[in-house]
Amino acid sequence: MVNGRGVTEPHAPPVIPQPADLPVSAILGLSGKGDLDWSRIRGLQYPALAKLAFYRLYVHAILATFVAQIYISKVGVAGMAVWMLALLAIQWRGKRIDLSLADADRRRVTRSEFLRQASTAVLSGLVWSAAIVAFPFFGTPDDLMAFMMIVVILTSGSVFFFTAAPFGIVCFITLICLAAMLQLAVADMWHSAVAMLLFLIVGLLGSIEVGRTFLTARFAEALVTEKEEVVSLLLREFEENEADWLWEVDVARRLRSVSPRFAFALGRPQVEVEGMPLLELVAGRSWQSGQFPASLHDLAERLKNRENFSNILVQVSILGEERWWELSGTPIRDDRGRFAGFRGVGSDVTEQRASSEKIAYLARFDTLTHLPNRLQLTEALGEALRHAEQWRTRGALLMVDLDRFKSVNDSLGHMTGDKLLAQVAARLKSLMGENQLCGRLGGDEFAIVIRDLHSVDDIDRLAARIVERLSEPYQVDHHTLYVGASVGSAIGPRDGNTVEELMRNADLALYGAKDTGGGEHRRFEPMLHAFAEERRQLEVALRKALGRDEMELHYQPVVDSRSEAVVSFEALVRWNSADHGFISPGKFIPLAEDTRLIVPIGRWVMRKACEEARNWPEHIKVNVNVSPEQLLEPTFHEEVVEALAASGLKPERLEVEVTESIFLRDASVARNALEQVMALGCSVALDDFGTGYSSLGYIRKLRFSTIKVDRTFVQGAAQGSKESLAIINAVVAMAKSLDMTTTAEGVETAEEAELIRNLGCDKIQGYYFGRPMPSQDALRLFSNPQQLRA
Repeated sequence: MVNGRGVTEPHAPPVIPQPADLPVSAILGLSGKGDLDWSRIRGLQYPALAKLAFYRLYVHAILATFVAQIYISKVGVAGMAVWMLALLAIQWRGKRIDLSLADADRRRVTRSEFLRQASTAVLSGLVWSAAIVAFPFFGTPDDLMAFMMIVVILTSGSVFFFTAAPFGIVCFITLICLAAMLQLAVADMWHSAVAMLLFLIVGLLGSIEVGRTFLTARFAEALVTEKEEVVSLLLREFEENEADWLWEVDVARRLRSVSPRFAFALGRPQVEVEGMPLLELVAGRSWQSGQFPASLHDLAERLKNRENFSNILVQVSILGEERWWELSGTPIRDDRGRFAGFRGVGSDVTEQRASSEKIAYLARFDTLTHLPNRLQLTEALGEALRHAEQWRTRGALLMVDLDRFKSVNDSLGHMTGDKLLAQVAARLKSLMGENQLCGRLGGDEFAIVIRDLHSVDDIDRLAARIVERLSEPYQVDHHTLYVGASVGSAIGPRDGNTVEELMRNADLALYGAKDTGGGEHRRFEPMLHAFAEERRQLEVALRKALGRDEMELHYQPVVDSRSEAVVSFEALVRWNSADHGFISPGKFIPLAEDTRLIVPIGRWVMRKACEEARNWPEHIKVNVNVSPEQLLEPTFHEEVVEALAASGLKPERLEVEVTESIFLRDASVARNALEQVMALGCSVALDDFGTGYSSLGYIRKLRFSTIKVDRTFVQGAAQGSKESLAIINAVVAMAKSLDMTTTAEGVETAEEAELIRNLGCDKIQGYYFGRPMPSQDALRLFSNPQQLRA
C-alpha cells in the first residue's frame, strides 16, 4: 500500500493461527482459511518430504523383507516377487515426486502436484492392504500376529515421521488398518480387530494433531521471514526516497539531529540549520512581518499545544521560493515522561499539489478557450436557480451556437477552427457583466448563466450584443473569416425549475433561432415543445418511410428555350406518410439532411429515377439532385454505377445536380466523387448558382455541363431589376465561354419565358411548362406533347 508520500506501507500483518484455529480440512490441505495463502504453506511443508524420500523407500523395503521372510514359503516366490516389485515401484515413483518438490519453498505448489504426492500414499496403502488381506490365508495365526506387528510399526512410523503430508498419511494408515481389521475379523480375532480400530482412531487423531503443530510452526516461520523482508524493504525504500526526511525539534522548537536530506530540503548545510528555530527557517521573509500563511499558523499551534498531527499541508518559503510540505509529528518524552520535543517525518509535495490543482482546473475549465466547461456552467446554473428561489428573483440561461462554423472547420481544418473558437471565447468574455458567467458547452456551442436577472430586456440586449460582436470578421492565420451566432434563452424558474429543464428549453429556443436562418435571438416559448415533438415524430416516421414504400418521385420537365421541346426531367422526391399524410419537401428534406437519412433516401432516388427514365425516349435525360452528405460517402461512385447497371440506362442520360454547398464541406472529396461520375459519361449540373458561395475556380476545374440560374434572379429580371438582369447576362456569357449550357428555374409566365429566351438561356424550367408530375403523367407527355402547358 502506497501512502501520499510515495512510501510503501505494509498491509496489516496476518495473525499467526493457533493450533485450535486450524480446521481439519485446512490441515489436510483440502481447503484454505480466510486470507492465508495455503498454496504457499504447502510449499513450506513439502521440502521436508524430499529429505525423507530415501528413508521412506528404505523402511518400506526392510518391512517388505520381513513380510517375505514370513510368507515366501507359503505364498510362493513368484507371488511375493510381484508384490514386492509393485511396492518398490510405487515407492521409487514417490521418491521422484518428493524430490521434485524440494524447491517448493521458493514457488507455489499446484493442486495437481498436491494430488500426485498424495497418490503415492494411496497406492502404497492399497499394495500393503492387498498383502494384509491375502497373505494370512496361507499362514498360521502366529504369522498373522507377526504381520500385525509390522502394520503397527508401519502406521506409527508414518504418523510421527511423515508429518509434512498429513493427507497422504491419513489415507495410508486408514487403508492398511481397515485391511488389518478385516483380516482379524475373518480370523475370528474380534478383540484384536477392536484393538486395531482403536489404534486407527488414535493414529488418525495423532496424524491430525502432529500435522496441526507442524503446519502452525511452518506458518510462524514464514511469517517471521516475511516480516523481516517487509522491514528491510521499508528501510531500504525510505533510505532511497529523496522526497522524505526525518525531522526533530527540542522543547524550544529548535532543530536537532538534522539529517542530510532534511538539510537539503531546507536548502542549507546541516551545521548551519542545527539549533535554529524550525518556524523561522520555513517562514522566510514573512518571519519579520508576522504575516504567516494560515497553514503555518496551524503548525505553530499544534507544536505549542503538543498535539499529534498527521499529513498536514504547510506552505513554506525556502530561499524565497514558495513550497508545500506534508508533515507528520508526535511529541517525544524522556525516561521520566517529561516533554522533550517533537519528532516526525516530512516530504516536499509541491509537484503533487501542482498536479492536483491542474487536475482540478481541467475538471472545471475548457482547455481550448479557458472558459468554464459544462460542469462548472451546470453548477453555476443550479446555484442561480437556488438563489432565485430563495430571494424570489430570476435567473437565465443563454445558449449560443456559431453559424457557418462547420464550413470553416471543413475547409481550413480543425487547427484554424480551434483558433477561431479561442477568439470567439475572448469576445464573449469581454461582453460579460456583473452576475454573468460564460462558458463552453462543447464544439461551437457556448452558454451564459445570468444570476439575479433584473429585467427580461437585459437578455434581449445581451443577446443582440453577442450576435453583433460575434458576427464581426475574424483574422486567423492570414484568413479573414465570417461566422455568425444564434442565441436561444430561457428564464428560470418560469421556463424551468431545474438545470435539466432550463438547458433543454434554452436548447429548443436556440434550435428555433437557427431554424429560421440563424443570426438572431429567440426566447423559449411553450410552443417550441410542440415543434420539437413534431420533429421527433417526423424523424421516427421518416426512418420507416422507405421500408413502408411511402416515397415516390415526381418529375418536372425542362424544355429547350427555342423549340420548347422537352429535353429532360428533374426528379423530385415526395413523401406521403401513412401517419402524417403528405409532407412538404421543404419540411422533410432538411430533417433528412440533419439526421443523415438523406443518404439512404438519395440512394433510393438515384435507383428509382434511372429505372423510370429507362422508359423514356433515348434523347431525354433525367436530372437527379445529390446532397453533399451523399457525395462524402466513399461508395457514392459505386452507387451510381449500380443504379445505371440495374436499370440499363445509358450514363449520358443521367445528369447529377449539386448545389454550391458542396464546396463548404470537404471540397476535395466532393470534387473527386463528381469527377468519377463524369468519367462514367454522366453530366453534372450546378444548381441554384449565385445564391450561395459562388466559386468560379470550382466551376472551371469541375467542368459542369449545366449552370442553373436560381428563380430569384428570374423573378427579379421580370420585375426590371438591373442587378438580376446583369447577373443572368454574366452567367450566360460565362457558361458560353466555358462550353456549358444554362437553365433558368422558376419560369411561371409567358413573359418570363420570352425574357429568358431573349437573355440567351439554353433551357427553361418552371410551372409555365409543367409542374412536378408522377412518372405515368411524364410518360404520357411523349405521346401527347400538347399537354405540356395544359
